[in-house]
Formats: sequence, structure tokens, C-alpha cells
Amino acid sequence: MNKQRSLTAEHLYRNDARIEVRSAGVRSEAKRRVSEADLRWADVVYAMEPDHKRWIQTRFEELALPPIEVLDIPDDYDYMAADLQEILRLTLDPEIASLAAAGLKHNRKA
Repeated sequence: MNKQRSLTAEHLYRNDARIEVRSAGVRSEAKRRVSEADLRWADVVYAMEPDHKRWIQTRFEELALPPIEVLDIPDDYDYMAADLQEILRLTLDPEIASLAAAGLKHNRKA
């Protein structure tokens, strides 16, 4: 719902000079819902669950989508929970390093 996992990820990386981040959800009750503009802006999308990736692919099937990587992080965490932060850093730090090495600045979490 863009209230715990992806918002935590955005807050962890929003001041990281290597990338630009946006957080958005796929459910109708999300604080901020994934938009066509987000997908056109992104170099890569990180979805928390396989269903999120499928939703984006189905909803925006007419767009040339950026790569969508599934993190497989269950919706079991509170916003900014220490264990969620650790999982996100362990998962995303290597990805961000690769993006930075490739010269890409945008990164978005769904």
C-alpha cells in the first residue's frame, strides 16, 4: 500500500547521491499510486512482490516498461523497522552500486 516497505526504501535512499528514487504503490489505497509518468521516468522498478510486477505489466501493457525486479519482501514489517531496513540494504545496495556503475540515476520502488 506504499505505507511500509517501499516508503521505507525511499526514505533509506532519498539522500543517496548515486540515484534518484520515487516510491509508489499498486493498490488503490496507496498513498501514491504508480503512474505512467513514474514508469517513463524510471530506469528500473523494484517491486516488493510478484503480484506487484504483474499488476504493473498488465496495467501498463502498452508502455515500453523499464526492467522490473521483484525483491520478494513480504508485507510483514512496520515502516522503518530495523529488520526491514536491513533486508532492503542487503538487497538494494548491490543493485544501486550496479546502477551507479552503469551511469543510471533513476530508481523507483513499487
